[in-house]
Amino acid sequence: MLSPILLAALCALALLIAASIRRVPEGHVYAFRRMGGHVRIVGSGTHLVVPLVERVARKISLAGAAVPVEGIELAGQRHRAVVYFQVLDPERANVVLEDVEDVLRASTRRLLADPALPPAGDARRAWLKQSLNAELRDNGLLIARVDLAALD
Repeated sequence: MLSPILLAALCALALLIAASIRRVPEGHVYAFRRMGGHVRIVGSGTHLVVPLVERVARKISLAGAAVPVEGIELAGQRHRAVVYFQVLDPERANVVLEDVEDVLRASTRRLLADPALPPAGDARRAWLKQSLNAELRDNGLLIARVDLAALD
């Protein structure tokens, strides 16, 4: 018969071991933050973490996402844009991922107010995609597509 103290210690040890194992799903990257602020990026698979010291700070999907940009005025007409992006380098993207939607919206609005913006159509979307990629590639992001449509 095990004593209650030994049984409690074994249960605590089992919980500690279970808390030390993290599984990151395929197509995702997790950023673990330590108490001191150090960030560690891990890819998909099973990983050991230090319980109570490291925690998941951010879950990053590598599949891609879309950010809608509302309330755009072009030539006196209201437009709506959708920016499709993908994380290419989680290490560099970790800096902007916390507010990636705000960064994309602000950059899109600013570029749409640029005088160099082509007049309409596919040339406008291609120019916007290229300009966003030029700005954000250093942050580990790839702009895959930009849809821009006039609202009725």
